[in-house]
Amino acid sequence: MPEQADLGNFAALKGIIARLRSSDGCPWDRKQTHASLKPYLIEECYEVLQALEEGTPQKLCEELGDLLLQIMLHAQIAAEGREFDIEDVARGISNKLIHRHPHVFGELRVKDAAEVELKWEALKQDERRQGESLLSSVPKQMPALAYSQSIQRRVASVGFDWEKTEDIIDKLVEEVDELRRAPSQDEKGKEFGDLLFTLANIARRLDIDLEAALRSANQRFFQRFSYMEEACRQRGISFDSLSLDEQNALWEEAKQRVK
Repeated sequence: MPEQADLGNFAALKGIIARLRSSDGCPWDRKQTHASLKPYLIEECYEVLQALEEGTPQKLCEELGDLLLQIMLHAQIAAEGREFDIEDVARGISNKLIHRHPHVFGELRVKDAAEVELKWEALKQDERRQGESLLSSVPKQMPALAYSQSIQRRVASVGFDWEKTEDIIDKLVEEVDELRRAPSQDEKGKEFGDLLFTLANIARRLDIDLEAALRSANQRFFQRFSYMEEACRQRGISFDSLSLDEQNALWEEAKQRVK
């Protein structure tokens, strides 16, 4: 077992993971595969996002450690299969970062972050296999709203974009009208999808993270409805006995108390 003073050393972490996966290690860790670990990887990513939104450094540090554990486990499983190891992972991302930052590690000069983004996309295009779509590397397993924003950002980087944000807002009005006039449930579903896609585009143009914005709205709703429930308990009334007007009045009260 590594000495306590050495636990901040990356080699110590690598050794701990290897020991957990060894024949005399942990039965649970030994039986894991790339496939069995997928749900944990997704869960840890969301927990990192939550820690970021809470703004608690210690919580973020802890959750980043849990996410790093998942990366280390996948690398160890691959190393055991003689596919690659954690050094290959580090080497690969280091090479990629150097290649994609010629303005830092080379002679290229850029004037601002916007130009960096343009150069970044050009470099990624050079790395793409011939005939491969600009959108092929965007993971289809992403949440649908985040995926929508990501693919729209990709095509905008090569000039396929609206000239003005106001034009997209006009398109939003058009999509609402098409949803209203949709003749069947199937058509309603398609038009609703187009409506969400347009909203994602507006969010991108306004530099709003759509997933974060919706998570924030969900949290506000949760807190406000919880306030309404608590207010009813304190006042000795049942929420479902209130009329719609009374519920709306309580909702307005909750909005004033919970920002």
